[in-house]
Amino acid sequence: MSQKNLNASNKTHKNLLNNLKDKRIFKFYRKFEKNFSLNEDFIVGVSGGPDSLALCFLTKIYSIKKSLNAYYYIVDHRLRKNSSIEAQSVKNLLKKNNIKLDILNWYGKKPKTNIQSLARNKRYILLINQAKISNIKIILTAHHIDDLYENFFIRISRGSGLNGLVSFSKKTQKDKITILRPLISFEKKHLNYITTKVFKSYIEDPSNEDNKFKRVRIRKLIKNLQNDGLDKNKFLLTIKNLTDSNETIKFYVAKNLKENSYIYKDKKKIILNKQFFNQPHEVTFRSLSEIIKFVGNKYYPVRGKKVDNIIDKLKGEPRSNFKLTLGNCIIHKVNQSIIVVKEH
Repeated sequence: MSQKNLNASNKTHKNLLNNLKDKRIFKFYRKFEKNFSLNEDFIVGVSGGPDSLALCFLTKIYSIKKSLNAYYYIVDHRLRKNSSIEAQSVKNLLKKNNIKLDILNWYGKKPKTNIQSLARNKRYILLINQAKISNIKIILTAHHIDDLYENFFIRISRGSGLNGLVSFSKKTQKDKITILRPLISFEKKHLNYITTKVFKSYIEDPSNEDNKFKRVRIRKLIKNLQNDGLDKNKFLLTIKNLTDSNETIKFYVAKNLKENSYIYKDKKKIILNKQFFNQPHEVTFRSLSEIIKFVGNKYYPVRGKKVDNIIDKLKGEPRSNFKLTLGNCIIHKVNQSIIVVKEH
């Protein structure tokens, strides 16, 4: 790809494309394009911060070059007084650069606790619903390498297992929609540079400095660890090794589900044989979690502690017949088999 060819591709985006004359921005775009081999239309989740605006720029250039449709959405959570004004200002800012942004609104009662986590979940739900309406299979988010570090330490503080520790990867699935994080190898300072040069401004989220939020406290902890010599490359190697181990477990979970469970045609009932539970605990745990999520038609899996309790009861209960409920499912033990059926 040459800069000249890009500028010739679409005259209506001349101002946007001219930013590639900046050598650093051009270098960042080349890195982005090299690692982002997508040939279908996509949605971009926008927040208005420097990370998401940098993603807007990079994906818009990419969509011009590849002749793809890119759809941009910002979620107005209405959690702060000026949120609607901020969403509109981001829309106007992008419009100046020939990027059309639509606003998705979160209506209804708002949480008073666990605000950031619930808001994040709601954002995904709204974006995924929009993707399904538009028949789009890909959603992009602006998470970068600094977010990867934060997520790892947050999951450790919550006592997450292996799957939780490495769940923040470049590609994940949510409700049959692929979530891509194409900036996962970019540092925040590089994205700040792109946004400052291209858009000249961005939205500052005051919660990013509020110590009442765990993510903010973790961010400051990581900064202190870096000042004390935390090696990012070794940290990434650790995550890679954990990811490799996680993939091995996923293989045996898939094997367990295939060999030791039977799904009825209506997909509302699954029978698990005795061998389903004669696996290493982590394999059994993940397998049963997947079954409950599937049958119960839950967006997110049920809490791990509850699944552990169910496994203990299923293994330890001497009676041949009994019934339990979890995650919109009724779990029957009949002789040596377990029947999982959707609760009505």
